[in-house]
Amino acid sequence: MMKQKLQEKQLMKNFKICRIIVKIFIILLCMINIFSFSNDNGVESTKKSDSIILNIYYKFNNNKLSKAEEQKIIDKYVIVVRKTAHIIIYFILGFTLCSLLFEFNITFKNILLFSILMCFLYACSDEIHQSFIPGRDGNFLDVIIDSIGYLFGIFLYFGGHLWIKRKKNS
Repeated sequence: MMKQKLQEKQLMKNFKICRIIVKIFIILLCMINIFSFSNDNGVESTKKSDSIILNIYYKFNNNKLSKAEEQKIIDKYVIVVRKTAHIIIYFILGFTLCSLLFEFNITFKNILLFSILMCFLYACSDEIHQSFIPGRDGNFLDVIIDSIGYLFGIFLYFGGHLWIKRKKNS
């Protein structure tokens, strides 16, 4: 009986270690992805955005467009696609960072503050990095858009965590 409890305890400890490793991996993957996209010069970045827009368009529409029509579609959706990408990647970063910190014995307040601070600093460093890339610029508006993403991720994690905790207690 005692041996079984020790085995269960070790299994839970190993499972927690695996969760921590996976979360760190996701956070690093997000950061590398953000850095990689920010490292593209203006021409490469534009090409990627344009390609995504046209791929989405052609996925849902079979009619072939002229170059001028394609450019109209690109012009119409480029801001939405680029800013949505910011929100999504920072949402994942904020959500996963918050999730990682909950693995340790840290207060809610400190998890919240640390998550927000780390995501904000990374968003700022990303814009500073972009200011050194040809054809790109650092834009504080992008930091604000990134903030929407990570704050939504952090608060969704907190909300889900509190909801589950209340369900268990009732």
